[in-house]
Amino acid sequence: MRTIQLYISGSYQRRFFPIDTENFTPSTPIIPALIAGGMLKALLTLLTFFKLVDSASQNYYMINFIADAAFYFLPVLVAVSAAHKLKCNPYIAAVIGAALLHPNFTSLVAAEDPVHFFGLPVTLISYGSSVIPSILSVWLMSYVEPLADKISPKPIKFLSKPLITILIVAPVTFIVLGPLGYTIGTGLAAGADYLNQNVGWLVPTLMGAFMPLLVMTGMHWSFTPVIVQSYATYGSEAIMGPGSFVSNICQGAASLAVAVKTKNRELRQVASSAGITALLGVTEPAMFGVTLRLKKPLYAVMIGGACGGLYAGLNGVVRYTSGTPGLASFAVFIGENPMNIVHAFISVGIGFVITFILTWILGFEDVQETAKPVKKGAAAALEQRIEVSSPADGKEIRLEEMKDETFASGVLGKGAAVIPVNGRVSAPVSGKIISVFPTKHAVSMVDENGAEFLIHIGIDTVKLDGKYFTAMVKDGDVVKKGELLVQFDKEAAEAEGYDMTIAVLVTNTQEFLDVIPAKTGEIKEQETLFTIV
Repeated sequence: MRTIQLYISGSYQRRFFPIDTENFTPSTPIIPALIAGGMLKALLTLLTFFKLVDSASQNYYMINFIADAAFYFLPVLVAVSAAHKLKCNPYIAAVIGAALLHPNFTSLVAAEDPVHFFGLPVTLISYGSSVIPSILSVWLMSYVEPLADKISPKPIKFLSKPLITILIVAPVTFIVLGPLGYTIGTGLAAGADYLNQNVGWLVPTLMGAFMPLLVMTGMHWSFTPVIVQSYATYGSEAIMGPGSFVSNICQGAASLAVAVKTKNRELRQVASSAGITALLGVTEPAMFGVTLRLKKPLYAVMIGGACGGLYAGLNGVVRYTSGTPGLASFAVFIGENPMNIVHAFISVGIGFVITFILTWILGFEDVQETAKPVKKGAAAALEQRIEVSSPADGKEIRLEEMKDETFASGVLGKGAAVIPVNGRVSAPVSGKIISVFPTKHAVSMVDENGAEFLIHIGIDTVKLDGKYFTAMVKDGDVVKKGELLVQFDKEAAEAEGYDMTIAVLVTNTQEFLDVIPAKTGEIKEQETLFTIV
């Protein structure tokens, strides 16, 4: 789920509900903590299976509760993560989360005697491993803390601000937000469990088929809170894990099939490396550089993913902890049921074989190697050059300096990037607009020389789903160099943690001799960004 925004009079904006998937992306500290706990559980299972650790021993007991700690103390971890996102004091947030787990409160829960707080009844709930209660409490805190700051006298603000915050947030959390969040969380987990119990084949099949589309739109992150709650409640999940693993392996299979079948040496090199990285769990080079580009291999990926996901669902495959979906992290399927990982291997094997065969049978429009006549001498080279202008004012950097491997690796094409100083993006060349992405964060176009360009605004900005972006052109428009393509709210996007570096790529680089960046450092809009020779 994304942060829900409330707009008033077109400009005033404030936070309304902070269940934001950025709290659960791999770039935040909470996911490694959960991975560590889950992998430690998997290791303990292996040690027990091979009789290296006795399940009745103190070693087993110690390792087990250390592994459980990451999940039991989720309210604290989530509170800290949400506080960073909502610009609250993370230590006060941690105190609120820890209060939900305090031994004195858990003893009240165990006693089951009626409890009242300021005369109001407190629902006795065990909050260990819960997610939503902490998010709701920190959401309230994001409003209370600024109010406490405003009303606190300066001489004693250091003392009164945290006191007021806790005095308001803690009671409301125990009386209202905690029970509400617990109900929402258990409802989500119960819904996922219901699907697993009654139509267990359905979700892995759908995920296996449509995972590429979810990744392209950033919608796959919206499932993360449900997955985390499922781990905490049941110790495993089947919503995302089985299907995403199969889908990633299928991306690798399709890319490797393309590498074997293509006659284009450059495409073979790109597809080979992208296929291997996809098998290890990184699918962006394969998806954007091969399967999506050639289209038919993407259809093979979706069909193979559906078949592998169906097998996983029919055999009840679950994932015991999070991890990059690929061969390098197959241990996430190790659990009490030894056949779980066996069926997981079979499911990805099915997906790989079907995808590879379908890619071969369906074929694709191969990228032809064109032998361009090249004149001798520098003057002749200059006659063929295409000057590509900067789309924005800012600082030019090399593509390899971008904080995204998909762009930095050059798998999508050569070019350059600009760190903008404002939210204006103009056409780097004169030509025709091929496509304005639905999320408005990217535009593709072609110039009169046949050079194809991708102007991509920001890193991972597909997750914004068009928020802060306004497209000034549409598909099929003919534009001149310097004409405005997109406007975006740079400050608002950066306030949400996004890197707004603009990449300008030549996606059919192989049809030209070279792409030569002009310089690095300060650059003005419409100054030469790079030259195509």
